[in-house]
Amino acid sequence: MYTLQTAFERSGVGLHSGQVVRVRVAPQLVGDRGIYFQRSDLPDRPEIPARWDCVSQTLLSTEVRSPADPTATVRTIEHLMAALIAQGITAADIELDGPEIPLLDGSARGWCEAIAQAGCQPLTQGRSVAPVTEPIWVRDGDAFVAALPSEELRFSYGIDFELAAIGNQWHSWSPGSDFSPNPSQPGSFAAEIAPARTFGLAPQIEQLQAAGLIRGGSLENALVCGETGWLNPPLRYENEPARHKILDLVGDLSLLGAIPRAHYLAYKASHRLHGQLVTLLAAPAVSPLPAAMSVGA
Repeated sequence: MYTLQTAFERSGVGLHSGQVVRVRVAPQLVGDRGIYFQRSDLPDRPEIPARWDCVSQTLLSTEVRSPADPTATVRTIEHLMAALIAQGITAADIELDGPEIPLLDGSARGWCEAIAQAGCQPLTQGRSVAPVTEPIWVRDGDAFVAALPSEELRFSYGIDFELAAIGNQWHSWSPGSDFSPNPSQPGSFAAEIAPARTFGLAPQIEQLQAAGLIRGGSLENALVCGETGWLNPPLRYENEPARHKILDLVGDLSLLGAIPRAHYLAYKASHRLHGQLVTLLAAPAVSPLPAAMSVGA
């Protein structure tokens, strides 16, 4: 388990808020209290834990809320969180002057590059997490996400859309036995998953914007697919959308503090289903929940 060697800053537009936000990510040098956000734009600069039990909503992104101040939230944390956990960072202090983490180019590549430039250092205290020993899953109709016992950490994701340019596609990826702070190793998150950008469907854009969502989305920070194909090619990978769903899943699982070794298998899932799986994975520490759960729409 690691923290950063030095701090770094980035700024950009939030996907849903449309606000320009500055983010500063700094190391924690003593212990391992986890990853915390701090809203410098709010009175008393409230802290918000990047923790599964602080998730407040999962509509088209993941948002966490301060247990002490329900008005203090941070949205669209999954790309930055995925970049941190995938490079072994489990402790950091993240200060931001707005309600949402910047989208950058729609991927986690910029965050991975910033982390690599800042460097990593081992924590004085680490944490251990038990591997998954029994299948755990949640589903909603034919959509599901599962954690299966495995000798290696692996992520497999399938999606299925009517638009022909996306269609049915899958991707499976493993970082090896564990995440590594070395982003240049073959098959690393930084090389295989981080560059995959978020994507949207052109026929839904007006409806989502009317609902107050994706106000900061553009052809510069998201792939957009229409009836006749992609509006802003080329893709970085043939199956870039499926790879981006793995990125989102890694970011949502990071709210456990450390990702248990398992084969995570998902199909047509969402941040909501990801979050429900995370709750089940955390359940032994908080309450006796069932190993499988079916949810409504």
